Amino acid sequence: MINVQINTDKSIETEERHQEYFSTQISEGLARFESHLTRVEVHLKDENGRKEGVDDKTCVLEARLKGRQPIAVTSQEDSIQKAVAIAIDKVSAAITTVIGKRESH
Repeated sequence: MINVQINTDKSIETEERHQEYFSTQISEGLARFESHLTRVEVHLKDENGRKEGVDDKTCVLEARLKGRQPIAVTSQEDSIQKAVAIAIDKVSAAITTVIGKRESH
């Protein structure tokens, strides 16, 4: 299982079950890269706090690769769940690119 560290700002309340859900989602989404990762840091925030807004939920995923610089991606959506899902897709594509470049050299 990938080591996932979740950080939230004060406007996002996450219960332990939410953290487990996101950790599982991220671990499953990045499972094929597990041997390349040391950990994944997740930063969740609500740009507008308690006020409503369009695409105001932000997820920053930072994948720490063994022997490489970290890869960070950002996703802004109307829900934390969507933001996390999009960020997983983005970081997966970025890791694929980095690993592909490393293996072709």
